Amino acid sequence: MTYFTVWEDFAKAVERLYAENPEKCRFVTSFRHVDKSLIIKMTDDVVCLQYRTDQLQDVKKLEKLTGTVMKKMITA
Repeated sequence: MTYFTVWEDFAKAVERLYAENPEKCRFVTSFRHVDKSLIIKMTDDVVCLQYRTDQLQDVKKLEKLTGTVMKKMITA
């Protein structure tokens, strides 16, 4: 599995994937203590989108993306 290198591309792909099949999508975050990296994954069991970061500023971006996806879940 490959990782996105640009946050904006990852965020757009996540929103697109959720819009296509909201019933099957899962959003997972994990933190690796070994290399202090945050891994974000969105999957619908067919497509798997991943992003890895060790930058604190990306946590704020994650909060914004999570809020956007949650709003879509609530309104659907």
